[in-house]
Amino acid sequence: MATLSDDLLLSLDLPSPAFVLDSDRLVYNAKCLEKVQSESGCSVLFALKAFSCAATFDLIRPYVSGVAGSGVFDARLGAEHFGKDVHVCGPAYSTTSFSELLGYSSAISFNSFQQWKQFRSVIRKEKPDLHCGIRVNPESPVASVALYDPCGPCSRLGVTQAFWEPDEVEGISGLHVHALCEQYPSSLRSVVAKLEENFGDILYQMAWLNLGGGHLISEPDYPVSELIEIISGLQKKYKLKVILEPGEAIARHAGYLVTTVLDIVDNGNAKTAVLDTSFTCHMPDVLEMPYKPAVIGALSDSPYTYLLGGMSCLAGDYAGPYFFPKPLEIGQRIIFKDMAHYTMVKTNTFNGVPLPDIVLIEPDGRLKNIRHFGYGDFLNRL
Repeated sequence: MATLSDDLLLSLDLPSPAFVLDSDRLVYNAKCLEKVQSESGCSVLFALKAFSCAATFDLIRPYVSGVAGSGVFDARLGAEHFGKDVHVCGPAYSTTSFSELLGYSSAISFNSFQQWKQFRSVIRKEKPDLHCGIRVNPESPVASVALYDPCGPCSRLGVTQAFWEPDEVEGISGLHVHALCEQYPSSLRSVVAKLEENFGDILYQMAWLNLGGGHLISEPDYPVSELIEIISGLQKKYKLKVILEPGEAIARHAGYLVTTVLDIVDNGNAKTAVLDTSFTCHMPDVLEMPYKPAVIGALSDSPYTYLLGGMSCLAGDYAGPYFFPKPLEIGQRIIFKDMAHYTMVKTNTFNGVPLPDIVLIEPDGRLKNIRHFGYGDFLNRL
């Protein structure tokens, strides 16, 4: 499995702060997805919501059947950079942009029958060959964090069995299900069981079934054969095409955030190394989930204990504690691991904190600075 070594990353002359992307790992991850696609006969689409760095798309494009998006911008991005299938599934669509969305899409799933009834006449007039689907909620909560659970008790995502409208399915050729978040086939089995219980008779009427994302296919311990077995079983039983939309799996372990210690603050209760980054601006999932990201060189225990703090004025802009083999110093590099998926796409400039550079480590080892963000990016955003 291709991956950068910690020592190599620490030795490189990289800007700070900067997101650093490993092109070899992106290709490795994409090949893991292609294996599932080729051995099961399903279609694997790259979910752009997790990682929309267009400069890396040439590396990913050969291994997927297309992309998945939620609205006009990511549908356009996929259409322009992949030229393959573009499947769209969003919580709601606007009348002002729907015709544009149609122009980029090969398939659209609707989150409610109300939206389907609102737009089906437009589809019949402007793009009658479009593949249309309904998102369903199998009411099978398996996500470990409520914030990311599409099947929670108050979820707005998908039609439940009680609200299915059998008289309105003419023109619908597929069902869309998204219920997973960073999970394995055992969780998918639970979702599929509930899906078949609630919508099994409807699946026999469909041409395709989209099982969404949240599949950690590129993890070394992921049981790919079990996923292929589930997919093959569904395709054989219902005579339909299964579609997957992994996003995180494409960029997992393929990105780092390089930062620098600017100051060390000791208030008597804790030592905090203040970095030239921000958790709320550059790593918001750390605070939202929450979780503690891995740091190169950190230990499981040590007397040299620090919180790592961000540059914003938010009091809670920190993570930790972290344990290091020796005291930290001002100017020292701190590198966070696994900082590509759902990190780069969520950055913001709250408090005037600049966005990190984006650097790609190309297959031949050369560094390519993809993007440097300046004051103009901050000014023009609002």
